[in-house]
Amino acid sequence: MAEIVLITGMSGAGRSAAADVLEDLGWYVVDNLPSSLVEKIVELASLPASGIDRLALVAGRNHGAILDNVAALRAGGHQVTVLFLDASDTELVRRYDATRRKHPLSADTDGLVESIALERSLMQGTRDAADLVVDTTELNVHQLKHRLVAAFDRVGSSTLQVSVESFGFKHGLPLDADIVMDVRFLPNPHWQDELRPLTGHDPAVRDYVLERADTATFLDRFDALLQGILPSYQAEGRSYLTVAIGCTGGRHRSVAIAEELATRLRSRGTAVRTTHRDVSR
Repeated sequence: MAEIVLITGMSGAGRSAAADVLEDLGWYVVDNLPSSLVEKIVELASLPASGIDRLALVAGRNHGAILDNVAALRAGGHQVTVLFLDASDTELVRRYDATRRKHPLSADTDGLVESIALERSLMQGTRDAADLVVDTTELNVHQLKHRLVAAFDRVGSSTLQVSVESFGFKHGLPLDADIVMDVRFLPNPHWQDELRPLTGHDPAVRDYVLERADTATFLDRFDALLQGILPSYQAEGRSYLTVAIGCTGGRHRSVAIAEELATRLRSRGTAVRTTHRDVSR
């Protein structure tokens, strides 16, 4: 049976770009696929003579019915990963203004903002059911490719993949976070003149953040919490989990904590990748 990735998400959030990335990785891509044809395409791709072992399907407009397809395919023994591309409303408006394209729901609303709001409400169930949500608000095409390569080079494995992401609260919450932890209670290196221009990757900042008793206590307790709940996520069939660590600006504390947490998880055999959304701001 073929490995199947169903690409869905908000219009303008990067579904076509994601499809291009998977195609470059060797996936057979079918774009803008009506839900009525999903099971037929999978049936044809599963034939021994097809030569297709990895199939990426880009959902068309009828996203609600796509979830019925996913249920049917999984019941038939297929391994299906639902990838949901998302972006902030502000960024979606900017992208549509830049391209001057019409929103798919423009005929049903009085303007672009209303179309995006309507689509978000219609897509909530699909987003909730997705195996992996990727927030493309701050991603260029190269960063999106890096994110998808990291995620899908292990498709077919039963191992839970954990993404530890740092961010700054002043730039907004990550849309793709499953668990959010606020580390703004820790002393802020920003107020140390010699540390301000550095980031959490630099040893001086790392030492400033990690060599404190309250940091050690926090890390031990949060790490223990994750040890307790990660098996339950995997038992529920989750393939991906994003843990977001936030400080004020996303450059110092959150970066150092995210890297240390990832190191601890890897030491126990957890598949982990790190991203730092706001470290360059």
